[in-house]
Amino acid sequence: MKMAVGFQARLCVMLALVSQVSCATKMRRQDSNPTVLYPWRRGTGARASSGLSRVKRDWIIPPIRVSENSKHVPEYLVQIKSDKVFTSEVIYKLEGPGVDQEPKDFFEIEDHTGWIKCKKPLDREKHSSFKLKAFALSPSGQRLESPSTIEIVVLDQNDNRPEFTQEKFVGYVPEFSIPGTAVTKVLATDADDPATENAALSYSILRQESVPPLRVNKTMFGINNATGMIYTRDVGLDREVVKAFRLTLQVADMSGEGLSDVSSAVIHVSDINNNAPQFSSDQYTMLAVENKIKEEIGRVSSTDKDEANTENWRSKFTITGGDPNGHFAVRTDPSTNEGIVSVVKPLDYESLKEHQLILAVENEAPLSSKAPQDPPSSATVTVVVTNENEAPRFRKDPIRLEALESADPGTTLAQDIAFDPDNAKLRYEVQEDPEEWLSIDPETGEIRTQKAFNLRSPHVKNNVYYAVIKVTDTDLGGISTTANVELRLQETNDFAPQLLPPSGTVCRNAAPSGLLLGATDQDQAPQAEPFGFRLLSEPQGPLNWTVVQVNETHAVLQPLTDLVSGLYFLPVSVSDSGSPALSAVSVVNVTVCHCDRAGECEAMAAAFLTTRAGLSFAALLVIIGSVLLLLLLLLLVVAVGNCRRHHLHKGALLGGVSDDDIRDNILNYDEQGGGEEDENAYNIDQLRNPNEVVPSPDVTLPRGKQPLRKDAPHNLPSPAYPRKAPGDPTDIEDFINDGLDAADNDPNVPPYDTALIYDYEGDGSLAGSLSSIASGSSDGDQDYDYLNDWGPRFRKLADMYDPR
Repeated sequence: MKMAVGFQARLCVMLALVSQVSCATKMRRQDSNPTVLYPWRRGTGARASSGLSRVKRDWIIPPIRVSENSKHVPEYLVQIKSDKVFTSEVIYKLEGPGVDQEPKDFFEIEDHTGWIKCKKPLDREKHSSFKLKAFALSPSGQRLESPSTIEIVVLDQNDNRPEFTQEKFVGYVPEFSIPGTAVTKVLATDADDPATENAALSYSILRQESVPPLRVNKTMFGINNATGMIYTRDVGLDREVVKAFRLTLQVADMSGEGLSDVSSAVIHVSDINNNAPQFSSDQYTMLAVENKIKEEIGRVSSTDKDEANTENWRSKFTITGGDPNGHFAVRTDPSTNEGIVSVVKPLDYESLKEHQLILAVENEAPLSSKAPQDPPSSATVTVVVTNENEAPRFRKDPIRLEALESADPGTTLAQDIAFDPDNAKLRYEVQEDPEEWLSIDPETGEIRTQKAFNLRSPHVKNNVYYAVIKVTDTDLGGISTTANVELRLQETNDFAPQLLPPSGTVCRNAAPSGLLLGATDQDQAPQAEPFGFRLLSEPQGPLNWTVVQVNETHAVLQPLTDLVSGLYFLPVSVSDSGSPALSAVSVVNVTVCHCDRAGECEAMAAAFLTTRAGLSFAALLVIIGSVLLLLLLLLLVVAVGNCRRHHLHKGALLGGVSDDDIRDNILNYDEQGGGEEDENAYNIDQLRNPNEVVPSPDVTLPRGKQPLRKDAPHNLPSPAYPRKAPGDPTDIEDFINDGLDAADNDPNVPPYDTALIYDYEGDGSLAGSLSSIASGSSDGDQDYDYLNDWGPRFRKLADMYDPR
């Protein structure tokens, strides 16, 4: 077979060479030498040499074919000639890639003969063809012909081995795949001419090995020899039996008969979930303490033949039975793939001492349809509950109670509020009660009221009062628990509404006229508004007023007729909406008058002078009696004051001051400065009556004559002041200046710079002058015996100033 293919290839090459020679022979029929080309020849026939003949199209010169890797160098390829050779000497030149351009020195031409030679072996994989330009020149260098293009084509030889693009190919195929399933594609390249058999590649599998080895004897994979696609050929791929296959690959050119290359491919059998997980045991026993939440009370395990650490292997556990109240949960440990059983809701030993849980297991990925249809695996977990001393429990938390605001102390609000699971005796107490409104029986737990409630307490929010109750069992190490108490207080009608305002004005000259009345209630809804207003009968006679309701809280008091101005006392009853309703009667003082624009009465006294003021005879007598009593009291006060003024003892602290001259001067002692010349204090001398001053025995002044002031000059002539204002306004300035000058030179007006007199306090005064200028006496000249009459506190002061 191989010999036949080789013979066919050689025959094709020979036919190609014969065809090339035949074509060249046809183009050179008119030359005896078959290797000579006339690239500049334009036409044929006798008219070709004549300049008058029509120029035909140029000859088509076929490429010159040269085999690569030739050992015969230099090699003569072809000879070119010009028609000018018969007329004169011609020099031939050649240029282009392979001659004087890169790659250089592959070709050359003999100047006089025109032979083109190949100087060294060619490589088609590097340079598959060359395009050269040929020139015909005269000995002087002048071009005899236009340049002509000559193409040299390098013929391919099978001198390159095909090569795989990778040293090792990797592919994946799911287990239990059907025959014909594509796995992966391999690829190889060949540097030879792809249009020839030298690059015609063919792929094949030389050997197959299983991992682990010797597990499969039949051929499981094939390859498309043209495309290199690897595919499955047989059934039975099982990852649990064989995890992978190692294939030895070959690629060869000449359609598999030429040069070749070898590579390998590893085909991994990928896992599918064709194995359901199975519990390692179908019975487990675990312990759990009651009333405690535990993250882990035990573990269960499972096995799976699928690939580890994949979703086909990882287990997912569920509780399918035995836990109707949701006390348990199971989760998967991601590191060990075990199921962890936990208590998520406290257990009760007294209710159930043992729990039987049914657990199921499955994978994260759904089971494949190619897996065996066996029933799912399950296991029974027995959870034994252990007993412990439990805390007592309240039947409700929070404990919601309701009571009337007016509930009496001792009212029972709740009972039987807690129990103990271990049937222990309980002890109750109030733990938090800000207002101390509640009490609880320590043995029975009965909650009662202890004080009266007050909805206005700051501890009452939205009519709800909060407290905390504590219960403790009496067992050893007693355990306690607490519960919140929410006491909702219901509003009761405790307060009657109050009418506002108590008085007002109704204008006669305004329409409509009336007094807006309102009401307030210390109670809250629904024991307060809406209020009801009602006018009671007038004591003076027929009802001349009415009350018109405005809204739930206000009404208008209006007269029914045109009333005279005056003061009216109207009894108005206001009631709330409580159950039962409470009401109160208030007398509203309404003044009816003519009003100004501001709504005020123009003459308030007219209300009292009118004959129809609405005053009863008894009220009028009370008013007159009150006025007379007030006048009598005022007269009595005046009389008592006069009597006391006439009976005062003379010669007290002032030593002989008149009884009718009881006055004093207010001095400021908190000011610094001033001294003897301080005249800011009010001088009370102007209020004194010199005729009533009784002189003391030591004073020789005549009775009734007051000494002259020493702090001011007397009987000095004053300057003449301008008396008449000028008629011309322009002389005002001179008039003012004259007045100022006269005042400045007047010795009888302040300021004075003389001695100040402080010793005159009426005739017979014992006080001396405080001035250092006018001081003429000493403390020894005064008598302080009267200080002994003032009591024990002043006796010490009298002894200090007694000259004896």
